[in-house]
Amino acid sequence: MEPAAAGPSPPEPRCFRPSLWREETAPRAAVLVDVADYYAALKAAIGKARRSVHFLNWAFESRTRLDPDEEDVRLGEILRRLAHEGLDVRVLCWRAAVVVAMSQEGYPQRNIPGFAGSGVRFVLDGTHPFGACHHQKVVIIDDNLAFSGGADFALDRWDTSQHLDNDPRRQRPGTQRFFASRREVMALVDGGPALALAELFRERWRRATGETMDPPRPASPGAWPDGLETTFADVSVGIARTHPGWRGAPEIREAEALTLASIAAAKHTIYLENQYFTSPPAAEALAERLAEVDGPDVVLVSTGQAPHWFDRMTMDRARVGFIRHLTRADLRGRFLMMSPLTKAGAPIIVHAKAAVIDDDFVRVGSANLNNRSTGFDTECDLAFRLESAANRAAAVTLRNRMVGHWFGLSPEAVADAVRREGRLGAAVKSLLTGDPGGLKPIKPRILGPSAAFIAAFHLGDPVGPADSFHPLLRQRRLQARVDAVIRGEAAMEINAAEEPSRRWRFDPRPRARGRKPGRERPR
Repeated sequence: MEPAAAGPSPPEPRCFRPSLWREETAPRAAVLVDVADYYAALKAAIGKARRSVHFLNWAFESRTRLDPDEEDVRLGEILRRLAHEGLDVRVLCWRAAVVVAMSQEGYPQRNIPGFAGSGVRFVLDGTHPFGACHHQKVVIIDDNLAFSGGADFALDRWDTSQHLDNDPRRQRPGTQRFFASRREVMALVDGGPALALAELFRERWRRATGETMDPPRPASPGAWPDGLETTFADVSVGIARTHPGWRGAPEIREAEALTLASIAAAKHTIYLENQYFTSPPAAEALAERLAEVDGPDVVLVSTGQAPHWFDRMTMDRARVGFIRHLTRADLRGRFLMMSPLTKAGAPIIVHAKAAVIDDDFVRVGSANLNNRSTGFDTECDLAFRLESAANRAAAVTLRNRMVGHWFGLSPEAVADAVRREGRLGAAVKSLLTGDPGGLKPIKPRILGPSAAFIAAFHLGDPVGPADSFHPLLRQRRLQARVDAVIRGEAAMEINAAEEPSRRWRFDPRPRARGRKPGRERPR
């Protein structure tokens, strides 16, 4: 039975210490579900900016409308106006590979002439290994308010949590075509975590341009959007990064350490929404928990089929092994892998990278559960460690909202189903219907020889720069990471470059790892 969300902090905690870059306290934090809420909050916050607006992005298109009802108001125009008023406006965007830029109508490169002479400092960042990308999605306002998560800026990003079929607000400008429904999650924080993200931006800017910016100076008052309710108050926020070891920069794998440590610490519920599920170490960590007699439910939500051909060729094929491994480990019916559909049965692109584990841990970021996000691309995730009864209750409400909206249900309806069924996985199963929409199981396909080869060597999904052109080395590196998970060592790894004071102590309740005799999980 799932314990009450607002219960007292558990006695006799056990600790794990994933290596995080920083841990700061946010007076206010909000989790924004889907792009409509994110863009609305961003527009309100930018409108209150006093000194600076800084962007880190994978994709950036100046024609993006923050409000689809304002046809003539585009993000680029807003930023040019702010720069004209004397604010420091900077956009640092990944210098997209040609094939990616072609798929985005030439953006972000096409932003360059539009910002020329405007006062907006627009820079394309190509300081990464060949084949890698800068994948962080962060916006910092006045050094004291920051958004971070999985959403960036393009004409096909906007959607509401209703994911309405043929919503006219999702119509491509000047055409009769609709872009696909899309799932995103972003986090908003103020105070110390925002200041840390301002430092992250300055370091990225220095690496890309050689220019050292002035240290962050938070403006007062803050730019928190008027009327936006907080999700958490006075909450501890850990910042986890990924950065490839390249040209003298140390390898940083904090995002992976956080993933493995949080899975190992889960007591009753692991709920993950992610674009990709291909990481063998993450699969092994989840399989270890599913094999336990009293382990947690594991509910994963992802896109049924990737929308782009390259991801279908690579990530979708590797995901087959991920699902099969967890299915074999699931001896007690606690694993669900689902994809969402609109009411008319159209696929919803799950681009979110979010996790709610039990009632004491929430994560929102840019890191996928694939190999690239653990050591090849740059990533930034926020992890909320929830200690107060109010924050823990808010985490359960958030999870129930995220689950319930797939079925058009309120958080209260999901809470009732969990109470009735005893566990989240059983509750989700009870909500499944024969209707075209909602959540549907993702079943592994049978792979042909070429697809099996791609999946076996994780082609297109390097672990780091060293194996980007060496599939055999990639296989060996992944096996070594999986073996570390099996030995129980991976979740405890500490990045040697980090100071001990920066190790994040997260204290979940103790749990038994024993397995029922005679029911060992097959390997």
